[in-house]
Amino acid sequence: MAKLKAKQRKKLPKKSFALPGARRYPIDTKARARNALARAAQNESKSTQKTIRSCVTKRYPSLKKTGGGRRKK
Repeated sequence: MAKLKAKQRKKLPKKSFALPGARRYPIDTKARARNALARAAQNESKSTQKTIRSCVTKRYPSLKKTGGGRRKK
């Protein structure tokens, strides 16, 4: 994942953020969407995490969380 510079970030449309009002958690790529989910889990409230997860899964349905726990081999 390439680092997102301030100039590039400013050019992104609001729909490319999980929290568009605050322009936080860019989700313009699948890698950044995964990163947004991870960072939100570390730093945000449960309600904000749900908002971010819904934005990410709306844009990238393949990132929808299924089940929980460890993966089966």
